[in-house]
Amino acid sequence: MRVSIPKNRLTNEHLIVYNKPKKVYIPLISGNDTNITILVKKGEYVYKGSIVGKRKGDFRIPIHSSVSGTVLDFEERTCSNGTKVKCVVIENDFKEKIEQKLTVKRSINKYTKEEFIERLMECGIIGLGGAGFPTYVKYEPKNIKTLIVNAVECEPYITADDALAKQKCEEILEAIDAILEINKIDQAIIAIKKENTELKQVFDNFIGTYLKIKLKLVPNVYPMGWERTLIKEVLNKDYDKYPIEEGIVVNNISTIYAIYEALKYNKPLIERIVTFSGENIEDKRNVLVKIGTDAKEVLEQLKLKEDSIIVAGGPMMGNKVDDLVISANLNCVLALNNNIDIPSICLKCGKCVEVCPAKLSPVLIMKTKYKKEKDIKKFKKLHPEKCIECGLCSYICPANLLVRERVRDAKNLVRGDK
Repeated sequence: MRVSIPKNRLTNEHLIVYNKPKKVYIPLISGNDTNITILVKKGEYVYKGSIVGKRKGDFRIPIHSSVSGTVLDFEERTCSNGTKVKCVVIENDFKEKIEQKLTVKRSINKYTKEEFIERLMECGIIGLGGAGFPTYVKYEPKNIKTLIVNAVECEPYITADDALAKQKCEEILEAIDAILEINKIDQAIIAIKKENTELKQVFDNFIGTYLKIKLKLVPNVYPMGWERTLIKEVLNKDYDKYPIEEGIVVNNISTIYAIYEALKYNKPLIERIVTFSGENIEDKRNVLVKIGTDAKEVLEQLKLKEDSIIVAGGPMMGNKVDDLVISANLNCVLALNNNIDIPSICLKCGKCVEVCPAKLSPVLIMKTKYKKEKDIKKFKKLHPEKCIECGLCSYICPANLLVRERVRDAKNLVRGDK
């Protein structure tokens, strides 16, 4: 069962730039990994693009400063996943100083595969559609046959990718073409909602010269943005654990543009477009904003109403937060009315089971008791680790229960995150 979603869209004219934060709070997190080596000290001067931390373990990608200025301190601030994360606090000197002069590469198709992967690593490119997985890892295999570019953006309110794609269509196509040539990939398919005729027209105006790049129109249902659902819709293929098993790579369209800037200008991931919307924002906008910006600064500029609930992310997968800094994988900030539906008791209706795209039984996971360490075996039998946290179970629940949160807790227990 797939759920249709309502229209609630900003237009491309609502895109503005907010690039003057007084301070930035660079989150020391990569994906969900907070095991980060800090490479700066309090009082140290850093340039725009300076490396302030680097992920440990298997994926050692850097984290960059989005401004030039002085390191003031290290503080814990809330990121998109709703948890507190240590951040490097940098006072912005508003000079935008960079350590090395940026060089423009005229033809981004000329990289070798090894140079391509190295550039993505050095620039800290991660997936901008949600999980924040290091992008270079997807391109390491040699058997890639198809690149799917996810331009679906299936949650209500969110139009950040749409605004970027309309403004930077030519650059995005140039990047896709380069990715195909460098990695010897047969084809690319850009997935767009059927109803988004305006974006389709923008791509139709330029795509004619790119014979290996096609458009695919997909239904306006949720969660079409999940790569398993998207691959099934676009190619009618299934896989076990990872798309690469079928020779497929899926990239969010904002990630593609980040790759373009890395290849063209050697630009690290230091800014992104974020949708600021919801009924409690008077001036709803898509905002190009520096990573580490305090979301409250932007919300104040957009005339935030009092007594608002702030959500990091969309209404389905987002997390309620009290404070928030912009991280690379945050695509939306919502300000909603402080009207909370009061939960009742589970009706055992089974609706959460019907809508779960991962084929789980959220009601059973939610009702499983955790008292002793050995009880984790009960959760393992229900496979909560397969949950994609789409929020459909909570959305459909007539008792207004926070089903997703309970399933996520079980998921973290099974994975050893708690």
